[in-house]
Amino acid sequence: MSSRRDFMRKGALGLLGTTAWLTAPKASAAATGELMGLQLYSVRDDMKKDPMGTLKQLSAMGYKNVEHANYVERKFYGYAPKEFRKILDDLGLKMPSGHTVMGKQHWDEATKDFTDLWKYTVEDAAVVGQQYVISPSLDKTLRSTASSLKHYMEIFNKSGELCKKSGMKFGYHNHDFEFSEKLDGQTMYDIMLTETDPNLVVQQLDIGNLYNGGAKAIDIVKKWPGRFVSMHVKDEIKASGGGNHEYESCVLGKGIVNPKEVIDLGRKSGGTKHFIIEQESYQGKTPLDAMKENYGIMKKWGY
Repeated sequence: MSSRRDFMRKGALGLLGTTAWLTAPKASAAATGELMGLQLYSVRDDMKKDPMGTLKQLSAMGYKNVEHANYVERKFYGYAPKEFRKILDDLGLKMPSGHTVMGKQHWDEATKDFTDLWKYTVEDAAVVGQQYVISPSLDKTLRSTASSLKHYMEIFNKSGELCKKSGMKFGYHNHDFEFSEKLDGQTMYDIMLTETDPNLVVQQLDIGNLYNGGAKAIDIVKKWPGRFVSMHVKDEIKASGGGNHEYESCVLGKGIVNPKEVIDLGRKSGGTKHFIIEQESYQGKTPLDAMKENYGIMKKWGY
């Protein structure tokens, strides 16, 4: 009887353990370091007119993270770094990344050091709580030859070292020219990823922009596994206007990108932790209505 009781007790404990394992909740986004947010360029006109009111509306929709696209004279949307940090905090928002183009004015070749302009950029990014300081473009004069591009990638790495001192990383966000332009038989993007240290320079892959450069996002994620800590989640349709680009962005799931496939692969093998929605064209919708729709779609997809 004693042996039978021990057997049944151990069996019951085993069953409880199995049940607990089966019903245990999945790791939270906070535990995995994942987050979903919005690039504020998506609502640029609203932010220009009423930054506080626009941020309130985004917070009410459910957004918890935003990414800036406006840093001028050491201010974010007209607010000093500490002021903007408080505004975000009061609304339950965080700003883990932001866009400021790093250009010729930020590096002094004579002293081989960054100018105060870039040092202030990094300093202010830390004040508002950024994890990544992202440059969203690269001046044509800095990428005219393969050697000039490689030289500037050395400066990218140095920017990563500078950001690291403040507990952040430097990053780059692509457009389309990185894929359509070649130097010494290589695409600019391949050179950039080869010449930058992934421990210092992260890549924010805009999964929509590259279509105008003749590339496909899914192919790039497969080619460079583990390199995309952040993604701009975007979809594309044929452009309706008479602009220079064949494609324009649209509400997620309405275009040709198949964004869920791309971000799922990013989550699985691309090293992606930050999923930042961006949409610049709206096909008759208001920007805020489009952002509300995009938020719901991302939640439906499990982000």
